Amino acid sequence: MSSRLILSLLLAVASAPSVSAQSRPWKSADGTKSIQADFQSRDATSVKIRLTDGKELSIDLGKLHVDDKKWLNLNHPASGAPAPDESAVFDTLKFGDKHGAVLAKLKASKFVELTMAESMISRTGLNGIFRIRQKIGGQTATLYFDWTETDALKEITVRTDAYPAASFDAQLSPCWKEFIELLTTLHGKPLQAVPKIDPASVPSGTLLSSHLWKLESGGSATLGVGCEEKSYQVVVRFTEEKIEPVTGHRHTKPTPPDIDFNP
Repeated sequence: MSSRLILSLLLAVASAPSVSAQSRPWKSADGTKSIQADFQSRDATSVKIRLTDGKELSIDLGKLHVDDKKWLNLNHPASGAPAPDESAVFDTLKFGDKHGAVLAKLKASKFVELTMAESMISRTGLNGIFRIRQKIGGQTATLYFDWTETDALKEITVRTDAYPAASFDAQLSPCWKEFIELLTTLHGKPLQAVPKIDPASVPSGTLLSSHLWKLESGGSATLGVGCEEKSYQVVVRFTEEKIEPVTGHRHTKPTPPDIDFNP
């Protein structure tokens, strides 16, 4: 799934343009390139700018730096659409949301879908029954949740299907790489980044975190790989915990509960 599509869903903006000429630097998603141009208009998935030579360009939001997208949403939200909630952690979910609010937001989301009959929710709970609509790096990603003693959301975990080590490079590595690109686009440069994961370095029953981002709304996002009985899956955690960078890999025991590690 492209970062542009995910971002358009997460931002949930309408398609009507807003016009105003404002000159400013525009940076690439990774912040390594920049051009000076006037803002012209924007819609749900792109922004139109005019260069100093008068040429107009249309740029996908997914190719812009997170600071540029925040500037757009603050200064030029699409007509009729409210600015996105900066305290949201995943889609419209926020730490502290009660169980009922989380369920209502998930059911209303265009980003995730329910994988079973709604009448079954009272029996199963929310773990493992909602998944991201589009595949990421070719993989399906399912949502799991953790709560405080007062029924407030404290953690969201996104997990792929599990595969044996022999399938890691072909099945999970592309997904891991696309999550890096997506999370960097959304949350900026990671505080910690490991360039490659060797599945042999992930002990059974652990979750190895390769990347760490600080969330502006508070808390942390981590990306890594979990292992159980020689089966592996890519795992993203959004937690209210403020995690500090460490040298080398971060191993967590045990792996998150309720993971089906069967390939």
